[in-house]
Amino acid sequence: MLIGEASAPPDTRLYAIGDVHGRADLLSELLELLKRDAARAPESRRVLVMLGDYIDRGEWPRHTVDMLLEDPLPGAELVLLCGNHEDYLIRFLDDPSVGPHWLANGGDATLRSYGIEPGRHLRMADGWRRMSLLLGEALTPAHRDFYAGLKTHHIEGDYLFVHAGIRPGAPLDGQSREEMLWIRDLFLSSTADHGAVVVHGHTVSWAPEDRPNRIGIDTGAFMTGRLTAAILTGTERRFIAT
Repeated sequence: MLIGEASAPPDTRLYAIGDVHGRADLLSELLELLKRDAARAPESRRVLVMLGDYIDRGEWPRHTVDMLLEDPLPGAELVLLCGNHEDYLIRFLDDPSVGPHWLANGGDATLRSYGIEPGRHLRMADGWRRMSLLLGEALTPAHRDFYAGLKTHHIEGDYLFVHAGIRPGAPLDGQSREEMLWIRDLFLSSTADHGAVVVHGHTVSWAPEDRPNRIGIDTGAFMTGRLTAAILTGTERRFIAT
């Protein structure tokens, strides 16, 4: 692939949504916009890729997951990627020592969404362990399966979808999970041809970043009120936001 000439698969419309961070209200609004777009789409195949970070910071993390479990874009294939914030939750269930770092990054909103008040338990000597156990009990089987089934990446045509990015110069099978969930500067500053145009979230920008080798669509929904989707058909790239 020559850099900047990426194309979606034939007869396919790709939708990618950036970091929701508990803003179920914005996700609902954006999905309605995408449903209208899909109703006008001539393509027979539609794919919705969620780029991760569904939870933390915003007020409705659990409700956001519920929405994604309920056929959010009817008729479209749904791909759910893991973000670093979902990774925090997954690790916290087995290792309560992750808790302080998770809460410092907005995990308190997710705990409250599942009915757990951090302030109450942090006064206890074994508070982190208690919260880890309570969270495990609060997760329904559907929510457990949701978190367990999240993917690190997805490929469609000349596009690679991943939460944070990739390490330039390394093949896809040489990327670590940590890099795909956390990488920033090394990836963001790279002008290299990655072999695919990388569609990602994770790093906030005030508007979508449409570069020859990457498309960044985390527009900071939890603080700006702008949740952004990329729409990719053929070689065309469009954006729609709340």
